[in-house]
Amino acid sequence: MRSTRNAKNEVPARLLRAVSACVLGLGIGVAAMPAAHAGGYPDGPIKLLVGFPPGGGGDTYARIVATALSKSLDNPVVVENRPGAGGDIAADIVAHAKPDGYTLLLAMSGNFSVAPVVHPDLRYKVPGSFAPISMVVETPFGLMVSAKSKYKTIQDYVAAAKGGKLTYASTGTGGAAQSTMEIFKKKAGLDILNVPFTGSGPATTALLGGQVDSFFAPYTPLAGQLTDDGMRLLATSGAQRNPAYPDVPTFRELGWAVGTTQWYGVAAPAGTPPDVVEKLNQNIQQILKQPDVAKQLTMNGAVLTNTSGDAFAKFIESDIADYRAVVKPFNH
Repeated sequence: MRSTRNAKNEVPARLLRAVSACVLGLGIGVAAMPAAHAGGYPDGPIKLLVGFPPGGGGDTYARIVATALSKSLDNPVVVENRPGAGGDIAADIVAHAKPDGYTLLLAMSGNFSVAPVVHPDLRYKVPGSFAPISMVVETPFGLMVSAKSKYKTIQDYVAAAKGGKLTYASTGTGGAAQSTMEIFKKKAGLDILNVPFTGSGPATTALLGGQVDSFFAPYTPLAGQLTDDGMRLLATSGAQRNPAYPDVPTFRELGWAVGTTQWYGVAAPAGTPPDVVEKLNQNIQQILKQPDVAKQLTMNGAVLTNTSGDAFAKFIESDIADYRAVVKPFNH
């Protein structure tokens, strides 16, 4: 017959075995959490960081994508503006964010293709610090003046630039817009002073207020400002005229080979689970096929450029190489 003391001691032993089994089960659960988390993704708000203030081109595209993606994922996707340094501040934040798919970046040619070339001391690496998800849209650059400006044509503008120093607004120093404008300046033999702004909104305000003579930027998202009392488009980059603006010539047809364009896409921090990246990519592909979303994004001549994550990564590396060949002479 067992003693009462031994019987009492058996209860804690059974409990200990039960607790040990429970802890072991929890350990297995913890080990499996990444896969389970990716499978249930998303289960909370997603932030889409934009490196420019509200009202500009990138911000416009980001909000179109965020609205459609919120519906597609049945989960809030919230645009968060973190302007400064030509978009590099937002890129740096995302590069160092937790790689769980809940902090994304509106990637663009300025901070992904040009910044690594002109700012080798960046705190992030491209594409190494990111998991590219998909390209979204591509838009040409345009040289704009106020609708009240005395420069009615690109020829008027070039003549004035050769006769005296003009100014142009750009969204940050060393970005894709400034680099492309520098290509035009070099080919046309012009001396035009760059005045950097944190985004298209402030730059547009400065142009309309007469603080600068011109503005060089992706123009398709600024179509609402291209009016008789807003801005006048003088010339565009790209290979051919935009059907939405058939009377506006390209730099190329005027003898200045300026073919670079601005692109926008979505990226996550490096280390984001591949199945999360793939789920985001698939949902972006789906929303870009929706007629209303496609119409909003391609309004005024922009072009949809949806890709796989791998294709996006390869494109970024190729774009960096192209800019390195062109931009280096202006910065070294």
